[in-house]
This record gives sequence, structure tokens and C-alpha cells, in this order.
Amino acid sequence: MAGGPDRRSFHPAKGRWLAGKGERPYFAGMAIREILEVPDPRLKVVSKPVEKFDDALKTLVADMFETMYDAPGIGLAAIQVGVPLRVLVIDLQPEDEEAEPEVCTAHGGEEHTHRPVRREPRVFINPEILDPSEEHSIYNEGCLSVPEIYAEVERPATIRARWQDIDGAVHEEAMEGLMATCLQHEMDHLEGVLFIDHLSRLKRQMALKKLEKLRKAA
Repeated sequence: MAGGPDRRSFHPAKGRWLAGKGERPYFAGMAIREILEVPDPRLKVVSKPVEKFDDALKTLVADMFETMYDAPGIGLAAIQVGVPLRVLVIDLQPEDEEAEPEVCTAHGGEEHTHRPVRREPRVFINPEILDPSEEHSIYNEGCLSVPEIYAEVERPATIRARWQDIDGAVHEEAMEGLMATCLQHEMDHLEGVLFIDHLSRLKRQMALKKLEKLRKAA
């Protein structure tokens, strides 16, 4: 937002994925994997570049999508399922404006309607951030590895990213808004960084104490 920070919300763990009619999984035969949560030390590991674009990589990506959708979330890094490779999957899952609203009781149990979302899966392998903007945005971020905890994080508002796809082909694209924020959030995982690491020491301690209370109450 010109003249000031963007304070829209970004919640990788927000919302429920709803498949539209006739939609199929991104890959067949997907499996749900366990998502690591703080303070698991594996989340602090720096991930290694992908060198082999083989069937094992395709299986990993397929499982990551299935795990992300089931959580539910809009972004996931391979290290979050215990694999220290520079692999990310993202699907912002925007509402399908052309679809008819559907009845839903998934959020709090009260019946309401909303449009189903569109599935737009994207894979980022060995991603790099180029030309981050001097202008910053502030989003209220959350993470599947720090469940139910949200905090404002400031990041470059626009970036140019370079990455490889599942077959190894190189892509480059300018990004802004939620996609730019989500990609930066997920790329932090590749360096062993969580969104709470961007907070002050006091706010980080408060977030972890809140998470501990939520776990005890569960």
C-alpha cells in the first residue's frame, strides 16, 4: 500500500480447503505426513538444494500437497515434514467467484454459505529471492509448525523470485501481496527460520507460552 504498510492478514493455517466439483488431486496416490511443530530441532536445520528431479521428488511433493490441504494450510516447506530439501508447495486457494455459494458447517458448527475455493497448486524447488522492494508490508502471519499462533511480520512488499519446477525447468516471476509474503514465509523455513523468529524476544516468549497453554488445554 503506497504511503504506508499493508496490514492485511496472512494465515497459512487459516480456512478450510473445499474442492470444487470435478476437481482431482494434484498427484495421485498422495499420503499425509506428520507436520513438525516447535520446539522440534529439525525445524532449525538449513535445507539442502535439490539435485535429483526424480520420482522420489514427485512423491515428496505429492505428499506435501496432501499434508498441506489436510492441515489445512496454504503453504508448506519440506523441512516441516522432516525432509531437509529446498522444496516448497503453495496454494493460496482463492474463492471461486464463478461458483455458486455452498452450505458449510465446518467453522464453529453454525450453518452458513460461502463459495468453494479454486485449487491453484504451485511448486517451488531451489527458490531464490531477487530484487526485494524497499517498501514493506505487514501481515498477520501464522504457521502450521506453530499452530494457532499469529503475529504481525514485516517483509518486502514485492519481490522477484527464481525457482525450478518439478522437472527442473527454471522460472522467474515478479510477485506481490499474499503470494510474495507466503513465498518469503516458506523460504524462511529453508534457512531454519520460523515467523516467530522475526518477533522481539518478549513477543516470541509470549507466543511460545500461549502455544504451551493451548497444548495443555487440548
